[in-house]
Amino acid sequence: MVFAAIAIAGATGWFAAAQYWLAACGIALALVDLAVQRLPDVLTLPACAGTLLLLTGAALVGEPGSLGRAAAAAAAVTAIFIILAVVANLGLGDVKLAPATGALLGWHSWTSLWWGTVAGFLIGAVYAMVLLAAGRDRRAHVAFGPFMIIGALTVSAATS
Repeated sequence: MVFAAIAIAGATGWFAAAQYWLAACGIALALVDLAVQRLPDVLTLPACAGTLLLLTGAALVGEPGSLGRAAAAAAAVTAIFIILAVVANLGLGDVKLAPATGALLGWHSWTSLWWGTVAGFLIGAVYAMVLLAAGRDRRAHVAFGPFMIIGALTVSAATS
């Protein structure tokens, strides 16, 4: 369904390949994170490297977007997530996933970066509230990786 949604959104070329790559890595990451609350390096690092490589391909063939902004967005989101890891106990796997989502969102605009990142937090917050309403302990950890990926891919597809 994720791949169908990306196809329906209409992106083509290298940028679409970056979306599909992050979706493929993201599905595996989401399943692992939900099961064991970890985002393993064996998936986060290829997600990041592959996304940046495919966006570089998009830039080389002149697709609309900006590789410089994508790189700056990846760095900005990663810096914010490092701060959150220190002050809010965000996992380091989420920090390692941040460059991939940041780059994909930053490719089109800073606005996309903002909304895609915020969407991940909002969807995660709604999920956490549902768990609390269902009686889950408020101190329990919530896997955040799936929400990062959902927010990034949703906004990225919407801006394609």
